[in-house]
Amino acid sequence: MSTPARSPAGAPADLADRLTGLAGALRAHGVRIGTGETVDAGRAVAALGLADRELLREGLAATLLHGTGQRAVFDQVFDLYFPRGVGGPGGGAGNGSGDRDELRDRLAAALADDDTALLRQLAAEAVDGLGGYGSSPGSDGWSSYQTLDRLRPQTLLARVRADVRARDGGTGFADRLLDDEIRRRIEEFRGMVAAEARRRVAERRGRDHIARRAVAPSADRVDFLSAGRDQLAELRRTVQPLARKLATRLAARRRRAARGTIDLRRTLRGSLSTGGVPMRPVLRRRRPVRPELVLLCDVSGSVSGFSDFTMLLVQALHDQFSKIRVFAFVNRIDEVTGFLEHGRADPEGLGARIRAEATLTGWHGSSDYGVALGEFAERYGAAVGPRSTVFVLGDARTNNLDPNLGAVRRIAGQARRVYWLNPEPHSLWGTGDSAAPEYAQLVEMHECRTARQLGALIARLLPV
Repeated sequence: MSTPARSPAGAPADLADRLTGLAGALRAHGVRIGTGETVDAGRAVAALGLADRELLREGLAATLLHGTGQRAVFDQVFDLYFPRGVGGPGGGAGNGSGDRDELRDRLAAALADDDTALLRQLAAEAVDGLGGYGSSPGSDGWSSYQTLDRLRPQTLLARVRADVRARDGGTGFADRLLDDEIRRRIEEFRGMVAAEARRRVAERRGRDHIARRAVAPSADRVDFLSAGRDQLAELRRTVQPLARKLATRLAARRRRAARGTIDLRRTLRGSLSTGGVPMRPVLRRRRPVRPELVLLCDVSGSVSGFSDFTMLLVQALHDQFSKIRVFAFVNRIDEVTGFLEHGRADPEGLGARIRAEATLTGWHGSSDYGVALGEFAERYGAAVGPRSTVFVLGDARTNNLDPNLGAVRRIAGQARRVYWLNPEPHSLWGTGDSAAPEYAQLVEMHECRTARQLGALIARLLPV
């Protein structure tokens, strides 16, 4: 009997393909994985074996990942390349069976018992019986949304609570804590359903295709303009780690800048005593002055998530600057620096508090960049000086109103630098009511759609 081809690490060729496919899919989602990590992953598989799937999951995560923020993406991709099973429950290909009411009864009991193994089995049965769509034999595809919409596990909370209360005699969790625990179990079950649907679709369309297109990206790669409430909450949790990384980079840049650059004229003049050989370079020393930062933030509509995150990031970098002033606007502008005083920012309620307490609108509620920027130039022009770097945050959509380019020229003339961070794709600049091309002629405008892009831009553009 012939033996299967083996990889250099001693693993069967199919297993080697799965490992390299896993690494490639993670790279496509922004995880830095080199040859060394891939070889280490192969050694981890050889050492751990395939008998314990969860042990293998932890071993590969330890060798391939560089931070906890990448774990959610890793788990989704791992489930595609190392699935718990194939086909439908029992190895079939979608039998279409399943009484919804009976399935809900079993699900309620499993949630009350917190039986993870049974919940996984029920997730597979639910997708198999309720999630299939299409007319070809066995179904053309499977949908987690359709499965959950038909099963409605969120409506089982009261029933599960009663079951738990009946079993523990009412001496366990307080009602609020118990409800939170049951919601956590339901959310885990929803994740199991999503993973099962992805696995089933991947069997038909290919793992690589699904891993790149159907796996939710990590928080730092989510588009600000399409992020939901949960994704924005996850983004807020990344503010402090990102700020620490940026502060370290800024400190390194300051150290390099403090050493100075070579003053060619003075170096050549000093070399005359050595026959023209520059034995002792003369450095042009930089004056140690901490820069000032001014933020002008559009907090209207979907752009508000982008502005809120950026304000929190700048707040976390507070100690890197001599002065920070923050202004928010819709069609009126108001200073909101007080909301971001060091140590007092509320990540969850910052945006809502600003919109509730600051004066951001006049006689209508739509964005008006022209009026807001003009008001800033008139009322707060003294906030911008030769040491100031100004960041404008917004999509530059003026609702077909006057963009007031003169106000932007005035601000740019007073500041050291002006940068405009636009959360819309560059391909949309100038479409509809976007005045981005006009503003980009006056100040430096950058596409900034994700937290990863924002971090890179802040690290590059912030003054030292």
